[in-house]
Amino acid sequence: MLVALIARDKPGAQEIRSANRPAHLDYLKASDHVAQAGPLLDAEGGMIGSLLILDVPDMAVARDWAANDPYAAAGLFSDVQLVEWKRVIG
Repeated sequence: MLVALIARDKPGAQEIRSANRPAHLDYLKASDHVAQAGPLLDAEGGMIGSLLILDVPDMAVARDWAANDPYAAAGLFSDVQLVEWKRVIG
């Protein structure tokens, strides 16, 4: 199943994002569950969150994956949503 992970950064958390970005990218690259990933951007191009498409067997695996992301462990996010997603194009 495909799951969209939509996470918004806490206000003023750019230092947390920057400090944990290498570990977060390593986590993504080491995972068999990440189909697509990238930051959400504000009007000036600054990173304000994350959007990932996870390819997982069930929602429990998606929740576990999200909880173990170094960004989540560092307390970067104010809100995380996991929503089942259906690919139509692409």
